[in-house]
Amino acid sequence: MRVIATAGHVDHGKSTLVQALTGTDPDRWAEEKRRGLTIDLGFAGLELPSGEHVAFVDVPGHRRFIGNMLAGLGPAPAVMLVVAADQGWQAQSSEHLDAIDALGLETGLLVLTRCGLADADRVAEVRRSALEHIAQTSLGAVRVVQTDAVQGDGIGELRSALDDLVAGMPPLDGEGSVRMWLDRSFSVKGAGTVVTGTLAHGTLRVGDEVSVAGERATIRSLQVLGESRDEVGPVSRCAVGLRGITRDAAPRGSALLRPAGGLESTTIDVRRETGCAWSESSREVSVHVGTAAVPARVRPFDDETARLRLESPLPLRLGDRVIVRDDSAARIHAGATVLDLDPPPLERRGAGAARAATLAGWESGRASDLVVDRGHVSVAWLEGAGATGWGDWPLALPNGDGFGIVDRVAVSAAQVTAWSQQLDELVSEDARDPLSPGVAVAALARELDTSPAVVHLLAAASGLDVDAGRVRGAEHRRDLGGADTALAQLRERLQASPFDAPEADDLTAWKLGSREIAAAAERGLVLRLRAQPADIVLLPDAPAQAMRELAALPQPFTTSDARQALGTTRRVVIPLLEHLDARGWTRRDGNTRTVVR
Repeated sequence: MRVIATAGHVDHGKSTLVQALTGTDPDRWAEEKRRGLTIDLGFAGLELPSGEHVAFVDVPGHRRFIGNMLAGLGPAPAVMLVVAADQGWQAQSSEHLDAIDALGLETGLLVLTRCGLADADRVAEVRRSALEHIAQTSLGAVRVVQTDAVQGDGIGELRSALDDLVAGMPPLDGEGSVRMWLDRSFSVKGAGTVVTGTLAHGTLRVGDEVSVAGERATIRSLQVLGESRDEVGPVSRCAVGLRGITRDAAPRGSALLRPAGGLESTTIDVRRETGCAWSESSREVSVHVGTAAVPARVRPFDDETARLRLESPLPLRLGDRVIVRDDSAARIHAGATVLDLDPPPLERRGAGAARAATLAGWESGRASDLVVDRGHVSVAWLEGAGATGWGDWPLALPNGDGFGIVDRVAVSAAQVTAWSQQLDELVSEDARDPLSPGVAVAALARELDTSPAVVHLLAAASGLDVDAGRVRGAEHRRDLGGADTALAQLRERLQASPFDAPEADDLTAWKLGSREIAAAAERGLVLRLRAQPADIVLLPDAPAQAMRELAALPQPFTTSDARQALGTTRRVVIPLLEHLDARGWTRRDGNTRTVVR
């Protein structure tokens, strides 16, 4: 299926033309039928001579309903611009064409209606004038079909022209990420909430979990032009029955997505593609994308690039075309391409000009631009943003001036160089402290704003030692500086009396504080057992010596038995026995223990 929107001045026969093509009156509301004026979006389907199906989105032409027109035109990949031969080019013809150009639509037809009400010279003049207007836009040179829908003239030729138009459209992407902008939501008895929209990318299936405006829901039914489906791919006019969400939670302007399948943005950087320079823009505008419209503020960087601060978040993607409308002047100010969905803050004087220089060389959606700008970007962000060009990057730290992906993070070679320098500095600084066991990998990850896995890779590439979750350089001292002499005295005492652990006062007298003991324990020189009010310090082989003594006792044995066998005190024996329990060498059962190793 293909989806085509109408466009054109009010009362130029758009709805009549759609009805002549499809047999369906797209005007749904009683007031529309009473006034003969399209107010909201209308929908109708057609099978072309080739067998291809087309769904039409009929938009209102009156300027009071410009928001509804933009909501209908926004998601459509093609357009049928309608101009009445008896009235010629009019004001809303220009505004609708401005919208088409702002969206960058390149696929369309010019349809002249009511040709039976004008003579041949008048039809030729309207045709020439319309083509002159269109030639300056994204549509460029278009095919023209002359019709009189009331008499049926030209309808067959129009169907044939639509067939040719559809045949030349790009292939459909059923594997893309789902995003369907909603244009209607309503409740159906027995079916629950139903939403409709144009599915431009991805595939929906009955039973799929989806998200609308942050609310989770399940697809219970799918329809295309009234026909039930188990699966719907792009491009389709689709009605989706949802379970788990109310119609009020899925208004026009929201989007149906995969759960966690998009990025909600409130600040975006854009490049102007059509319209006036940003310096000529009102600071208060409305931004239209898909079926959504939100108020926004403009901060120009230069005439081509600007920052838009949206009043409410939108599920945008890189490369989206947005329409910026100056409501105070009642005109479309510009069409723009989204370059960045999460731009950096502008905190210094001249930051706007610097940002303009950065954005000047960007291509919309190109991942390398974003990764160079930030240094590193998560793959999840690139996927959600619809970034392109990163799929073949190696799964390794990059060399030279390239890019790589490590631990689901895309990184630039420049970022790896900066990280490596910072890592070397942090490890070298730490090495000056003889008591330090090295820098914790987790602490380095926080300092570098990356993951522990990346720290391990950086350390390996820099020839640093990683052991027990800590990073050390080659210059890292293995001695304890001034504490070596005191530690030797402590070890000598424990070698003579393995379970005569020194009191806290003894350690203080030797100037062995908690840092010195921790450093000695990390180097395997002593064993530190956690206890209250003070830790117990023994030699590393004390547990093995204790096991030999305890194994000689009648089993099971009590704490008192163990204390006497080891020739020590309860202060020492209880933490030691708990240590043996934790290692699985002894098993406690109430007030007794048994050697199990």
